[in-house]
Amino acid sequence: MKTRRSYEIIEKQNIISSLHEENAENYTSTAIVDCDYHDIIYDETTFPATVIDGDLNEGYRIKEGGEYAPPECKALFSSAIIVPYRDRAEQLRSFLVYMHSFLRRQHVHYRIYIVEQLDSQPFNRAKLINIGAIAAMNAGYPCLILHDVDLLPLKPANIYACTKYPRHMSGSYNKFRYILPYLNLIGGATSITAKQFKNINGMSNKYFGVRGDDDFFSRIESLMLKICQFEPQISEYYNIPNGHQGSWYTKNQKIFTKKGISNDGLNSLKYTEVATVLHPLFTHIMVDL
Repeated sequence: MKTRRSYEIIEKQNIISSLHEENAENYTSTAIVDCDYHDIIYDETTFPATVIDGDLNEGYRIKEGGEYAPPECKALFSSAIIVPYRDRAEQLRSFLVYMHSFLRRQHVHYRIYIVEQLDSQPFNRAKLINIGAIAAMNAGYPCLILHDVDLLPLKPANIYACTKYPRHMSGSYNKFRYILPYLNLIGGATSITAKQFKNINGMSNKYFGVRGDDDFFSRIESLMLKICQFEPQISEYYNIPNGHQGSWYTKNQKIFTKKGISNDGLNSLKYTEVATVLHPLFTHIMVDL
């Protein structure tokens, strides 16, 4: 049996040098100076989860489709936050209120994509992520952040940009008393460059009703890519309660094979796009699978 490697921990003083610096093709800025990220990385405060009780604010220079860029400096990073979604309106509202407040403070150029499954089939998180990833890559975003709607980052130093290697961002959170439920969990919130995501052919489209995290982990390992994390105290998340939700970390029911990379993923993706709507706070992609 193959023994899986542990994640590589990036210490705070090495975070900036570990980041993948690249902007979206459509990003422009009139700012004269580049954004500085040292104060963000060394910010040890905890962002208050009570922000979710605030109001949706359509100001703050957020563009249609949920896109934001800092006006005072030129961002060095562009990220697409891709959120698979179905039937969690209250969590979505909390997520949008919180994330825009959190992300605007990080001086990152970003856009939030909500990919909603409309049909009655079992939920397929991985396939929805593939759909959102294609939309984001077509818009020229070089960094993809694959994100559950019920998780909120607590530490400003957990910057929403890609590292040179795939990063498991949600290393600890309150639902599990800040201890991961099993080794090498990569779900919740993960960053990966668009190039890396293409090279592993995205995620499997076959996992209806389970998360597909083990397959995703194996795809990354098959290309000999390391997986990293920031220090645990930086990687803390708050889990938004949802009374009817089952166990979110159900492990896979299928066996990964290297052959699956070439014939199951971005290149085999089939779905029906019902509509794409640019809301003030997010891009809403509605699909039948």
